[in-house]
Amino acid sequence: MESESQKAYGLVAEFDTPADIMEAARQVRNLGFTKWDVHTPYPIHGMDQAMGMNNSKVGWFTFLGGITGFTTGYLMIWFMNAFDYPLIVGGKPMFSPYFAFPVGYELTILLGAFGTLFGMFFLNKLPRLHHPLLKNRNFAKVTHDKYFLVVEVEDPKFDESQIRELLTDNGSTNIELVEE
Repeated sequence: MESESQKAYGLVAEFDTPADIMEAARQVRNLGFTKWDVHTPYPIHGMDQAMGMNNSKVGWFTFLGGITGFTTGYLMIWFMNAFDYPLIVGGKPMFSPYFAFPVGYELTILLGAFGTLFGMFFLNKLPRLHHPLLKNRNFAKVTHDKYFLVVEVEDPKFDESQIRELLTDNGSTNIELVEE
């Protein structure tokens, strides 16, 4: 099935209804596949549970960026005002959390946003300039009215005949092998 110049990417199954792809996703998850995904024209309520997905890890990148920004802001104000260039103005203390708050707050937001952006890039393995599914003409229907389930060849449990049978039994109308 594989040509010498092209390596297979995965098996793509097309579905007509959200119910069909939801049941297929449950079956694929229950069989223990790990490298697979669902593509739909709009979010389908309950698909995350059907796929067995946990909460996103992007929030941790946001949290770490925010903590870093807050700490950096306070340390920067402390260093500049109390250590590097202490200047008594109107009898005010060398460092106070009150006047350092705006800088810490702004850096919390800025570095939290950068943490979110770069965390998303990292977790999604971006930038990826080309994806093998974009070669498949049928896959273009995903933006209109079709639903697709993809099982990658790299999955340890990948067995083409077993997957074809499973997806056909769950209502797939078209199954194709996509190459890299």
